[in-house]
Amino acid sequence: SESTLLGIAGIIASSIMIYSESVLSKTGCGLPAGPFGLVGAAEGVSYLGVVGLVGFSFYSKNRTGNGLLVTQGVILGAAEALSYVAVFAGLWVLLGQVTNYGYIPNAIPMEGGMCQ
Repeated sequence: SESTLLGIAGIIASSIMIYSESVLSKTGCGLPAGPFGLVGAAEGVSYLGVVGLVGFSFYSKNRTGNGLLVTQGVILGAAEALSYVAVFAGLWVLLGQVTNYGYIPNAIPMEGGMCQ
């Protein structure tokens, strides 16, 4: 069903985002672009997907009073929970990034930038 596919995509996107945040917190830079920019593209799409899933969750909670787990199924509910973990971990990593490194890396690496 659509909710199962959205849930699987949400779990994958949240996992990529959490891994990206882990790399960022350890190195001060995000994931490398990878071959043909595919790793960076997956990272960027994952961030957008997680933000979209959290937005869908807020919309569902506002409209029905329930989260996606109750209204859409277990897999999408798991993706919802993981997306909230990814967002809150991202805020924690952002704070650590500024505190430990003193900068936030650009979304797109630039010539001569901190992250090459």
